[in-house]
Amino acid sequence: MLVKWIRCSVVDRRGFERGQRKWAGLLGEPGFRGQGGGWSRKRPDVAHVFGFWESRAFYDSFMARSHDRLAAGQSGTYRDMQVKLFDHLFDVKTGFEPRFTDADVVRIAHCKANAERAEHFTLMQQKVWNPAMAGSPGMIRGLFAEAPGDEFLILSMWQSAAERGKYQVDRVERLSLRAQTEADIEAIDGGIVQLEPTWTV
Repeated sequence: MLVKWIRCSVVDRRGFERGQRKWAGLLGEPGFRGQGGGWSRKRPDVAHVFGFWESRAFYDSFMARSHDRLAAGQSGTYRDMQVKLFDHLFDVKTGFEPRFTDADVVRIAHCKANAERAEHFTLMQQKVWNPAMAGSPGMIRGLFAEAPGDEFLILSMWQSAAERGKYQVDRVERLSLRAQTEADIEAIDGGIVQLEPTWTV
């Protein structure tokens, strides 16, 4: 499965939201699996959108045919758009589905691993982080995905920001030490995204 992550700064919030609803036109596109998104909790002018496709071929076909028509509705409402594509490697918990209706927030961690440590980083996700997250109350589902250049995206869906906060306070420091995360990665960014139900396709 291909994961698309879009991040941009919004200059016309109402216009952007109106345009975002038009992406309902994705329904029926061959290979389209789902889309959702919302606003950054830390920077309220920053929007995040996550799209899911069965394969790169289906996605490329959509980009060549229908994308520009759907995107036209948001022209001029944002700046600094960044688009990144990742290949799904494995689930966090089990049976990831690109559904957003039962989640309140999405947590994203975008990591650049040190080249010689990328394999160890991936292994630690499976052996240390995954079981810890999967066992956390309020964590619904998630995935671990990879892009060329030792770049990774960890996306997890939570019932509420409060549940996500409990996990962070309790566990993160201890787990980081155990997984040797500092040695594995050269950069990390991300944040909490408050989902907007009307953006879900």
